[in-house]
Amino acid sequence: MKRWRVRTATSPLRGEVSVPGDKSIGHRALIFAALAEGDCVVRGLSGGLDNLATADALREMGVAIEREGSTARVGGVGLRGLRIPPGQLDCGNSGTTMRLLAGLLVAQRFGTRLVGDASLSRRPMKRLIEPLRARGGLIAGTVRLESQDLYAPLSVAPLLEHEHLIGLEHEMGVASAQVKTALLLSGLYARGLTAIREPVLSRDHTERMLRALGVPLERLGPMVVLDPSEWRGGWDPFEWEVPGDPSSAAFFLAAAHLVPKSEITVKSVCVNPTRTGFFDVLRAMGSTAYLLPQGDAAGDEPLADVLVERSVSLVGTRTGGELVTRMIDEVPAFAAMAAGARGRTEIRDAEELRVKESDRIATMTLVLRAFGVACEELEDGLRIEGGARLKAAHVQSGGDHRIAMSAAVLALRAEGETIVDDVDCVDTSFPGFAATLRALGADIVEEHVAADVDSAPRSGVVGSAGGAS
Repeated sequence: MKRWRVRTATSPLRGEVSVPGDKSIGHRALIFAALAEGDCVVRGLSGGLDNLATADALREMGVAIEREGSTARVGGVGLRGLRIPPGQLDCGNSGTTMRLLAGLLVAQRFGTRLVGDASLSRRPMKRLIEPLRARGGLIAGTVRLESQDLYAPLSVAPLLEHEHLIGLEHEMGVASAQVKTALLLSGLYARGLTAIREPVLSRDHTERMLRALGVPLERLGPMVVLDPSEWRGGWDPFEWEVPGDPSSAAFFLAAAHLVPKSEITVKSVCVNPTRTGFFDVLRAMGSTAYLLPQGDAAGDEPLADVLVERSVSLVGTRTGGELVTRMIDEVPAFAAMAAGARGRTEIRDAEELRVKESDRIATMTLVLRAFGVACEELEDGLRIEGGARLKAAHVQSGGDHRIAMSAAVLALRAEGETIVDDVDCVDTSFPGFAATLRALGADIVEEHVAADVDSAPRSGVVGSAGGAS
C-alpha cells in the first residue's frame, strides 16, 4: 500500500505540466477504434488502470491492441467482428468500462458477463439495464435485498439470429454520459431510431466522435437522435489524439489558487463546453485563469493551455444546476480550493457524487473537517466556510483517487505534515501525480507501507462506498 507525506508549501508553485489523456475520451476512442474497419492509432491515452480495463476487455473479444507508452495501435474488427471472450470481462474499478461495454454487448450474438471490484459492484446499474432491456437487450444485474437497484456483476445473453434490437425513445431522469453512450452504442445495431432526452446536457464526447466518423446523429436541444436507416453500417480507420484530462488539471489549478504567488500552466487540456464548468466557476470566484486555444483533438474536441497566476484570493460562490453537471468530476478539487476562498461556498445538485468510487459528498466533508474547515454535508452537496487556518491532518482516501488528490492539494496550505493513506487508487487516473506535483515545487513524498500497518487517521476518517465519464 502507498501513502503520501505532504508538507506546507513554503514557496510558490511554478512551471508547466502535462496531465494524462482524458479518461472519458480514451475509453470511447478505444471502443470506436476496435469497431472500425481496419487499423487505427490512438495517441495520448492515460496510463491509468481505467483505460487499461477497456483495452483488456476488447482484447478478450479478439481485438488486437498494441500499447507503446501512451499510444495504442488497434486492429479494428468492424461492428460485427467481436468474438466471445474466453471468460468473464473484468472492468476493475471502471464504471465507464462496464456501462459502455454493456451497451455494446447487448447487440452481440454471444453471451458475456461483466464483473468489477468491490467499489464498482456497489454502483447502481438499474438506470442502464432498464432502457437496454426496453430495446430488446437480454441483460440482467445482481439483486440485493436491501436495495431497489441493480448492481454488477452484469450478465448479457446472446441475441439469436431472428432477434434484434429495436428503436428506443428514452427520457433520462439523471444526466449521465455513460448511460447515454451505452444507449447510442446499442443504437448502432438497432432497427429504428434511438432518441435520448437528458434533463441537462452531459458531456458529449460520444456524439462528437460519432459525427466525426460519419454516423447520422443529430442534437435537437436536450435530445440526441441516432438514425441508422441511411447509414452504411461502419466507418473507416482513423488516427486520433486524446486531449489532456480537465479533471486532472483541476487539482493543479486548485493548488495554484491555494499557494500564494503560484503560476502554473497545464498543457493541451480538453475544453469541450460540456466539461468547462470548473473554469466557469473559477471566473465567478475572481480567478485569473486563462484559456489559450491550441486547436482540436480526437473527434473534434477543442484544446487549450490553461494558465493560472495566483495574484488575488478567491471569493466564495454558489454553484448548482447544469454548471455542476459540467464539472461533476472536478467537485472534490473545487471543494479543496473553496477552503482557501474568502466567505462561503455552496455546492448543490451534486447527488451524483454519492455513487462514485466513494460517496464523495460524505468523504469530502470528512476530509475538509480533518483539516479544520467548517463544512456542512447537504443532501445534494456541500456548504464550505472558507478562509480558515488549515491544520495538518491524517486522512484516508477511501479508495477514491479524487479524494486522495484533493487531500494532497489541501495539505499544501495546511500547517505541518499531512499523511494521506491508501493512495494506490490514484493509479486509476493519474499515475505519477505525486511526482508531477513535486516538480512544481511541492514537498510531497510517496512511500510504501505494509498493508497490515495500523494507519488509522488521527483526525478525519474517510470511509468507502460505491459515473460521469
